[in-house]
Amino acid sequence: MRRLDEPRVIVIGELNVDIVATGIRAIPEMGKEVIARDCQLTLGSASAIFAAGMSKLGHPITFVSQVGKDVFGDFCIRQLQAAGVSTSKVSRNPHVSTGVTIAMSGMRDRALVTFPGAIESFGYEQLNMALLSGHQHLHLTSYFLQKELRRSFPQIFRQARSLGLTTSLDPNSDPSGAWSNTISKVFPHIDVLFLNQPEALELTRAKTVRSALKTLAQLVPCAVVKLGAKGAIAIRGSEVVTEQGFRIEPLDTTGAGDSFDAGFISSFLRGASLEKCLRTGNACGALSALKPGGTAGQPDAQQLLKFVRSKKRRTKQ
Repeated sequence: MRRLDEPRVIVIGELNVDIVATGIRAIPEMGKEVIARDCQLTLGSASAIFAAGMSKLGHPITFVSQVGKDVFGDFCIRQLQAAGVSTSKVSRNPHVSTGVTIAMSGMRDRALVTFPGAIESFGYEQLNMALLSGHQHLHLTSYFLQKELRRSFPQIFRQARSLGLTTSLDPNSDPSGAWSNTISKVFPHIDVLFLNQPEALELTRAKTVRSALKTLAQLVPCAVVKLGAKGAIAIRGSEVVTEQGFRIEPLDTTGAGDSFDAGFISSFLRGASLEKCLRTGNACGALSALKPGGTAGQPDAQQLLKFVRSKKRRTKQ
């Protein structure tokens, strides 16, 4: 249940549907076919999955985005509303199509094929930055995917900071593999940076996660590296904390990292320790992976507490 005193969060970013095929034993090669155990149409995009997760944990959410005026756009709107996320600031553009990501998910990993659609044309000029007022936190994602908006990431974060908001970024992977240095312009304006292990190594050009963390600590106040089933590790100043993952049998890892972000930020906004932030993130990511798609398994506060109390975490290797 949402409480009026919970920190208000604004999310600005991409919005698309996911077509999730699960139970795939191998990623298909061109000219070949594989069989999936199940396939579902779900709410996609890192921004929307994060927003839904935060809403389920009790935070009022303002979501700012763009979709096409089409069936997939209708679906995105309905799914956000079902998660308790306000969609009054999601614009409908009849000249573009809503984006689609096809996620092929196995037991431990996945492959993605994305048609950006409306995501690529969503830009700063479509934003009403006065919306930042009245919020306590700003979260952005998918830096490399949002071609029009990404040039304005530093400006958006800077404006949020000037109004007293805390900020977080999960850039996700760079489909081109180049990891352009332009992203470094964003770092001075964010409080929490989320990366998974491959992203952290690519971004810092480091050989190990620990080395990557040392580099990231020079760039942002708090850096978090998600390690999948093994849990997560974070650095804040001189404090380095590792939290082991929870023992589960995952069905689909689509969106689990975004659910992790929601759990972490929810605890972060309540002033929790770094250890608790990581534990909450791990739990939200694990619960997400138990069901297909990014949002079906996301917990509310009571479900989260019950899971953390009942589940054993992985022992250190």
